[in-house]
Amino acid sequence: MKREPLFNVPTIVIAVLAVLALVHAIRALLLSDQQDVGLLLLFAFIPARFDSSMLLGGSFPGGFGAEIWSFVSYALIHADVTHLGFNAVWLLPFGSAVARRIGPVRFLLLLAVTAAAGAALHLATHAGEMFPMIGASAAISGMMAAAMRFAFQRGGPLGFWRSEDDESYRVPAIPLSGMLRDTRVLAFLGVWFGLNLVFGLGSLPITGADQTVAWQAHIGGFLAGLLLFGLFDPAPAGPGRQDLDVTRH
Repeated sequence: MKREPLFNVPTIVIAVLAVLALVHAIRALLLSDQQDVGLLLLFAFIPARFDSSMLLGGSFPGGFGAEIWSFVSYALIHADVTHLGFNAVWLLPFGSAVARRIGPVRFLLLLAVTAAAGAALHLATHAGEMFPMIGASAAISGMMAAAMRFAFQRGGPLGFWRSEDDESYRVPAIPLSGMLRDTRVLAFLGVWFGLNLVFGLGSLPITGADQTVAWQAHIGGFLAGLLLFGLFDPAPAGPGRQDLDVTRH
């Protein structure tokens, strides 16, 4: 029997959501306030960790190792249930589309790469900042961008002439140059970048937390998903596809 699309979520996406929920449950139910601060200092992304002149008491917990893993581990931590739920709502459709296309291993690697790219741009724009950055939004932004590379193609999951089976997730990816000629993609890009600028610069409370939105990290993750998707995409190249030429720097 064919499963209904609402419940046809790839196992790897469910697993990622379960890990995010588990991490938040541990923080909320098992850790004391002091232990939670220690967890944030160890796993959140803190720009001051990379500025020796800003370090308090010599160093942050975790040392050199935390300077590496915090580029990804921060994405596993969320401020509250609303923040977690907001990200989960966006991960379900876009993450599911990408996971169906590239498979679970590539999906996890792309999540990590886009999270790291988001942290890198955040670091470049917030050098020396003590405030920790947490949340999976940068990685989810990368999933949105990756989905744009194939979702609007003819026969794709969001195309006008789409298939009702898994073949809709295997259409050739659109070349980067071709995205500039697709009005639906351009509209999505315009709305996405516009909302991030409004939410970030205006500090609108979309996550449920009384904190500013790390919109630069969102853009970093989005650009990584858009530009690097071809390196993770196992689908056959379509005519004129230019992924590898564009993304290998």
